[in-house]
Amino acid sequence: MTMKNNNLKFAILILSLFVSIQMFFTTSAFAQRRDYLNELEIELVRDAQMIDLRTEVFVKAIDRRFLVINNQPVTDDKKSKKDSEKWGELPVGTRSELLLDIEKILAAAIDNIDDVAVRDKKSELLPKAVRILADGANRFLPQLKSQLDKTNDQKEKGAIIGAIDFCNQIIEASAKIPADAKKKKS
Repeated sequence: MTMKNNNLKFAILILSLFVSIQMFFTTSAFAQRRDYLNELEIELVRDAQMIDLRTEVFVKAIDRRFLVINNQPVTDDKKSKKDSEKWGELPVGTRSELLLDIEKILAAAIDNIDDVAVRDKKSELLPKAVRILADGANRFLPQLKSQLDKTNDQKEKGAIIGAIDFCNQIIEASAKIPADAKKKKS
C-alpha cells in the first residue's frame, strides 16, 4: 500500500510540475504578445474608411511613438488633452517595443495602401495616401537613423533597419506618382 501511495504522490508531483511549467510558458508567451496600436488608435483606424484618412492615423501613431522615444514633452496642455481624448494616452513600452511598433505600423500602412491599389487602381485617394505616408517617411528617416546610431541592441537595430527600409520603399514609390496626381493634393 505504501508503494502505491508513493507512486501516486510521485505521479501527482510530476503532473503538478508539468502543469506549472506549462502555465509558465503559456504566461510568458502571452506576456510577449503586444499590440502595436492602442485601443483608441485601433478604433481610429477602423473608423477611417478612406485610405488617405487611415494613412493619416498611421502617421500620427508613429509620431506619437517618436514623442515617447525622444522624450519630447507636449507643451500645449489644451492640445495634449484633446489628443489624449481622441488618441488615448501616449504609448508606453520599452524603447525596443516602441521601435518595433513603428516598424509594424509602417508595414500596416503599406499593406493598407497595397490593398486599395489591388481593389481600385484608379482610386483618386491612393496618390494622396502615398504622399501622406511619404511625407511622414521623410520625417521619420532622420529620426530612425539617429536611433540606429544610439543603439547596440540587436533587436532594436533590426526594428530600426526594417523601418528605414519601409521608409525608403515609401519614398521611392511616391516618386512614381504622376505629377498631376501630386498637384491634386493641393
